[in-house]
Amino acid sequence: MTDIRTYKMLIDGQWVDASEGGLFDSTNPTTGEVCARVPEATAEDVDRAVRAAHRAGTDGPWAKMTPSERGKCLRKLAELLVDKSEELGRIESIDTGKMLKETRWQAAYIAEFFQFYAGCADKISGETLPIDKPDMFVFTKREPLGVVAAVVPWNSQLFLVAVKIGPALAAGNTVVLKASEHASGAMLDFGQLMSEAGFPPGVVNIVSGHGDPCGRTLTAHPLVARISFTGGPNAARHVLENSKNNFAEVSLELGGKSPFIVFDDANIESAVNASIAGIFGAAGQSCVAGSRLYLHEDIADEFLDRMTAMAKTIRIGDPLADETQMGPLCTTGQLEHIKAEVAHAQTEGGIVLTGGKQPEGLEGGLFYEPTIIDCPRQDLRIVDTELFGPVLCVQRFKTEDEALALANDSEHGLAAGIFTQNSARSLRMANAVRAGIVWVNTYRVVSPIAEFGGVKGSGYGRESGFQAMYDYTRPKTIWMNTSDEPMANPFVMR
Repeated sequence: MTDIRTYKMLIDGQWVDASEGGLFDSTNPTTGEVCARVPEATAEDVDRAVRAAHRAGTDGPWAKMTPSERGKCLRKLAELLVDKSEELGRIESIDTGKMLKETRWQAAYIAEFFQFYAGCADKISGETLPIDKPDMFVFTKREPLGVVAAVVPWNSQLFLVAVKIGPALAAGNTVVLKASEHASGAMLDFGQLMSEAGFPPGVVNIVSGHGDPCGRTLTAHPLVARISFTGGPNAARHVLENSKNNFAEVSLELGGKSPFIVFDDANIESAVNASIAGIFGAAGQSCVAGSRLYLHEDIADEFLDRMTAMAKTIRIGDPLADETQMGPLCTTGQLEHIKAEVAHAQTEGGIVLTGGKQPEGLEGGLFYEPTIIDCPRQDLRIVDTELFGPVLCVQRFKTEDEALALANDSEHGLAAGIFTQNSARSLRMANAVRAGIVWVNTYRVVSPIAEFGGVKGSGYGRESGFQAMYDYTRPKTIWMNTSDEPMANPFVMR
């Protein structure tokens, strides 16, 4: 058993305990043991964090910094992240069960997002308007919104922190981050880099706790101007309800049930590898997991033979071990949900081709085998239920129109994958599929340059990319009368 670490929260540049001393346990999903104790923020704690962010953005040195100076802070943060990627990755792996090979790479890679936004900080501009009034010079400028509430789930938390606070800080806002109650450690450790990178106290604050009171108080706070939320639809409904009084701008990324479509002319080896990565990478605990596989009937049997054979060889175990290829699920709730849905799918006619149970010899951990289910019909409940685990639903199609109809027959719309060597078909499908991200002959690729986000039940708003910075600003229009003549008598109409 490892030492149990007790964390503190970052509020106004200080590391503090919860005001009432509350703590909750964070459990290592690989062993079932408590690995950390995390502060349970009260409403008072959240209020202090938001007010600290508000002061920093209005009266503090951050408000007086030039865009180029803000960019220097972001650039320094990127450099520090590279140096600390191994440590942050290990903490995240212990806390969440994600593979160390992935978490340490991701901790280093997000440095590129901060580098990108460091360069963007002094590129936000307004415009002059060719106004239809004489003697008027009219222009716009963009100003930061104010305090941003960023609510981040446990999976890919450092990546999601980067795509939220990178553009928010580049645009001059201040931030209160809420760490997930399921795994707060990596985000709290990330906060240690703030002062070293040159961010003044209060610019970035990190609180930890559950939805109520921590999340509720944060998203309902009258000084919060924007909410960037990633999570589930039920929690999102609470966020929208909470924001009805502060009128905060809201963006939502709510996960998905992404279709992965393979046509008969596809490179089968490439498509199998991509599908394996898309659903069993990170144990399926990804918002963009390709969890609905649609195969052309002419290649379905060959494809499934290859995929099931590969799935059976995936080495499950300790995510810190180099030989491990898939770790555990993060929470007990996920495991129980998956077990129940797989069992229900079988009562509806689904056939488990491989997996469908917890592996032997790994008792104590939240492990579940890579699972492929042949689904005879689109209306099986599991087909459009996000499981957030290593479970793949498979169906067959005959025509392009049928594949498109199946792909779009979903409440979700975050991502989609299309595998075909026919470029015209790939463009037709990419244009017609209802998803915010479409990958063609590849999958799960991201970049700080490219926006992402969903449609339908997968939420709205976009993160990453240059445009994201403008989403953290509002335009101000300034009219200047250039005439020396006095204004006309308002009661004399001409």
